[in-house]
Amino acid sequence: QVQLAESGGGLVQAGGSLRLSCVASISTGYTFRINGMGWYRQAPGKRRELVAAISSGDITNYADSVKGRFTISRDNAKNALYLQMNSLKPEDTAVYYCNADMTIDYIRGDYWGQGTQVTVSS
Repeated sequence: QVQLAESGGGLVQAGGSLRLSCVASISTGYTFRINGMGWYRQAPGKRRELVAAISSGDITNYADSVKGRFTISRDNAKNALYLQMNSLKPEDTAVYYCNADMTIDYIRGDYWGQGTQVTVSS
């Protein structure tokens, strides 16, 4: 019914950059609206944490650990979410998940992608 497809993860050296993308798709016949969107990450042995979020009005929010290095953006025409990650550090290594708050046929719900691995080597 709903799919959030992430891409752009990979292996990069410390100080490098990566750009994550997430595209939302939904089965035909449904009406939907994407409200807030965000990126979360989960490192081995740690809880999933919010990295960055963006509202339907393009208000952004960042974790303190990524402020000034990461930039979240969205393209509503493409149902897409992006995360530009610069000056990457080894501690940024994690599985990154796309999240979308969506209203589908007037029912609001929380949806997740399958995750994309980001590995930063020192």
